[in-house]
Amino acid sequence: MDNSNERDLVINNAIQQCCDIIFSSSSDDSEDDGNEYEYVVHCLESIETKTAIPMLQNYVETIVPLFNDGQFKAHSRSICEKFDVGRATALRCIRRVIVALEILTPAFITWPSEEKAEEIKNGFFSTSTFPNVLGAIDGTHINIPAPHDHQEAYVNRKGYHSIQLKAVCDNKFCFIHCYAGNVGSVHDQRVFRLSELKNYLDDPTKFPSNTHLIGDAAYTLHEHLLVPYRDNGHLTQKQKNFNFCHSSTRMAIERSFGFLKGRFRSLLTTLDMERVHETPPVDVNVQVRELVAINHQGEIKRDNICDKLPLRHI
Repeated sequence: MDNSNERDLVINNAIQQCCDIIFSSSSDDSEDDGNEYEYVVHCLESIETKTAIPMLQNYVETIVPLFNDGQFKAHSRSICEKFDVGRATALRCIRRVIVALEILTPAFITWPSEEKAEEIKNGFFSTSTFPNVLGAIDGTHINIPAPHDHQEAYVNRKGYHSIQLKAVCDNKFCFIHCYAGNVGSVHDQRVFRLSELKNYLDDPTKFPSNTHLIGDAAYTLHEHLLVPYRDNGHLTQKQKNFNFCHSSTRMAIERSFGFLKGRFRSLLTTLDMERVHETPPVDVNVQVRELVAINHQGEIKRDNICDKLPLRHI
């Protein structure tokens, strides 16, 4: 007898026994009633109501990248139906994956060793002629729905609710440091000072062979974090050349964010999330324009590099 016929027979037996018990005229004190009830329970428990769902092979790698924006949003909304799972089950799976990623993060996103730093430095120099670059730093905003609490703190300069991601990448567009979670209204320099990168700048062992990071003008000049010259309309030819070479090198972090959002396309629009870490409201007036003294060692280092850079911006 095949499985389907056996299953049908079990179901029919269970139904028949249920009917016999329900419509039986036997008295309540019958000794057989208890045995019949246990037999029905046993029959019902033996029914295999759930069948295995075949696994989709390489779904994320081959199918998802083919979606356009509209299809991707529809796919995200109906993922529970596509995989025939409940919403609670899907949420549990997502949280388990997030925990697993947090555990694996230190194995993949690591600050470079001295040997790796030399490789990164040579890689940046070969593509842009900018010397001693350990990484490019920048931030990006991840748009989110308006939170229930402190909505005004999450509004960024473009008027959207967001949380911030601060990252450093190497010459191969791989992240070597990430810091996320600050509300959208906080200034880039403030986010930087809240991260452990601020402590890295004062630790020479983190920047072997006189290396440094490069960032845009939102950051404060430091010996280990070089920013472009502010264009006041009176820049020299060498300073303009420095800014050009600096900008072309810093494009690595822009491309890294592009790859990240292309791979996880929900980051391109609005990340559909309801839970955010409780963050107290911030004083935007204080944090947007904080006055910080220029690090003079960084100024000297930037000028030296500016004088030695080959002219590329004519």
